[in-house]
Amino acid sequence: MKNGLVLEGGAMRGLFTTGVLDVFLENGIEFDGAVAVSAGAVFGCNIKSKQIGRAIRYNMAFSKDKRYCGFHSLLTTGNFYNAEFCYRTIPRELDIFDTTTYKENPMDFYVVTTNAVTGEAVYHNCLTGDDTDIDWLRASASMPIVSRDVIIDGTPYLDGGIADSIPISFAKSLGYDKSIVILTQPKGYEKEKFGMLSLAKKIYKERPALISALATRHERYNAALKEVEREEKEGCAFVLRPEKSLPVKRTERSPQSLLAVYMEGRRLALKRLHEIKEFLN
Repeated sequence: MKNGLVLEGGAMRGLFTTGVLDVFLENGIEFDGAVAVSAGAVFGCNIKSKQIGRAIRYNMAFSKDKRYCGFHSLLTTGNFYNAEFCYRTIPRELDIFDTTTYKENPMDFYVVTTNAVTGEAVYHNCLTGDDTDIDWLRASASMPIVSRDVIIDGTPYLDGGIADSIPISFAKSLGYDKSIVILTQPKGYEKEKFGMLSLAKKIYKERPALISALATRHERYNAALKEVEREEKEGCAFVLRPEKSLPVKRTERSPQSLLAVYMEGRRLALKRLHEIKEFLN
């Protein structure tokens, strides 16, 4: 039996996911692999490096730092979240990412990105946590309009959530018999059409396939939710999601609000810990 993790994004709602994952680490719950998207990837990778508390720690420390994120970064670098500071300075110098443990951990860690030309999902297994893997993580979380393309081997990539927000189908293709699926919206949520499509059409006017992917993202998302529900009914998925809408903006910068979301993830994971262990065993 192979156990997997499916981690959706949601920008700073992703700290709910890290609260859950830290409880898993504290209780020795392990997985054969994960498929993660956007914030689920950049925060969730700490489960493979086994760094409890790292994601909430650096987010609380730097959320109000103009080097980390904000309109100053957007205007000066083209990225709302400063690529150099977030993906080089923090993991190398300020809150070091444990690439040794990451590499030695046999757990697979797939990230989902979107090919910014074709609009199609691309899945990459980040095995070592090196600079190239960090670029794949950054690509997965590079939100359209407020992020520049991430170029890897000559190909431009953007947020994996554009093409595949909840990669349950890909997880099944990897042979995971059971998957823990962590969502960041409460039960009953349905995604609406992309609200900035008109602006996207101007910015990406030479990329019709990407525009089409943005225009239909809500359809794929809602279809994936239904697939998750089917997998849950069949006993192949165990879904953890907030019990109500999380009180944070996508680009939340209040350390107290970020901590509250993280603690909600911890609370729910601890509440359902016995069920989770029974499901995986």
